[in-house]
Parts: sequence; C-alpha cells; structure tokens
Amino acid sequence: MDNKLDLSVAIITFNEEARLGATLESIYDIASEIVVIDSFSQDNTTAVAEKYGAKVFQEEWKGFTAQKNSLTSKCSHNFILYLDADEVISDELKNEIIRAVKEPKAAGYYLRRKTHYLGKLLNYSWQKDERLRLVKKSAEPLWKGELVHEELFINGKTSILNGYIIHYSYKDIKDHFTKTINYAYLSAKSYYIRGKKPSISKLIFSPVFSFIKLYILKKGFLDGLRGLIAGFSAYVYVFLKYAFLWEMYLSKKEQG
Repeated sequence: MDNKLDLSVAIITFNEEARLGATLESIYDIASEIVVIDSFSQDNTTAVAEKYGAKVFQEEWKGFTAQKNSLTSKCSHNFILYLDADEVISDELKNEIIRAVKEPKAAGYYLRRKTHYLGKLLNYSWQKDERLRLVKKSAEPLWKGELVHEELFINGKTSILNGYIIHYSYKDIKDHFTKTINYAYLSAKSYYIRGKKPSISKLIFSPVFSFIKLYILKKGFLDGLRGLIAGFSAYVYVFLKYAFLWEMYLSKKEQG
C-alpha cells in the first residue's frame, strides 16, 4: 500500500553525511518528494540524499534565510515539511503529520523539538522549543531573519502537533561550544548591522540571567550534568555575543 502523502520534505545541507541518513529514514516512507539544497559538500552528503530518492540542487551558500527560501519554489506538493539535517521525526509526530496532511485543519503546524545531548534526550534544557515547520505551500511560506535565528512565517491559521522532533544538534562538547562561539559572533554581527550599541550592563548581567533562566527557571537542573553544561553554554553564548559586539564597535572606532 502506498503511504506517500501530498508532502514535500525540504532540507538544506553542507557536509551532513553522518547525520542526514537518520533524518531521511524517519520521514522518507511518507514523503512524496524530498528536496535538498546542498552547498557543495565535501563529503558524501549528496550520495546519502540520492539514496533516499531526493532531488538534490547545488547552490552557493547565501545564508540560512535565503537558502531555505530557495527550497520553497522547488517543492511541488501541497504541504512542505522543513527539516534540518540533524533532526529526526519521532513516531508519534509522524502519525500526527499524516493526520494533519490528510485532514488539514490549519495552514501551518508548529512542531515541538527536544535535543538529544551526550547520549540522552533532554526534557527541560532548551525548552520550550516549538517551530513552525509543516505548512501549506499555498500559505506563501517565507523565511525571515538576518544572519542567524531565521523564522518561518505564513498567511493563515496555525496549530501545533503532538510528538516531537529529536534534535541531534551537537556531536560532543567541543562541537557544542564551537557552534556556540560561531552563533554568538553571527548574532553580534546581526546586532551591529542593526545599529545596536554595546553595553557594559548587558555584558555583565545578561549572561547571568540567561544561565538562571535555563538552569533554574526552566528546570534545566533536572537534566543533571547535561543541564548544567547547557546552562553554562547559555551564559557563554550571551557573554560572547555582547563581547563580540563591543569588539566590532571598538574596531570601527579605531578605523576612524
């Protein structure tokens, strides 16, 4: 029996050979179309995608927002499911997606996401995490954002599905903090472009508040040592974001 839905799965990739297979394995049996935009990966990412019947397009990196918007025009089905190459759909969520596509009650659906970190699924850290990912193409989906933290917008009613995406975001602690530094720099650059000024109070107090929010207020401590590391990464991210912003303004001042 053919269980394929009127559904396109849309993914951007770069050197995701190790993780992409699990993502596609979790969804390929219900997707009528898989669209991948790859940024000239140097590993076997495209071979993995093609193994699952994906349509692969090669495009130079334009930034997260532009790259994801480029996916939309290449999708030909009524519903589009946008996924990252390090995300896996849980069985419960897959059943919810099937129901939503067959009997739609909204133009778009938010999907919950939990992070799998250092061998365990986190139930408190980085929560709540809900992303608009399953949308009707007719709702004119549009990704907006600057350098980081892109967000999807549509025209129409939205709802939320049960189940969750399992996010295999970090390979290990080194990978985690390398990405934290990179995202902090991109966030600072985004602030700089928008004309946001550096502040000593932000540099001192905002990182502390970020740690307290994740580790205490959102009960990250219940995730044990993993929650503590996640809380500290929030502190580092915010501290570096404002430190990088200060450095950018200092460099501009020194250049006259």
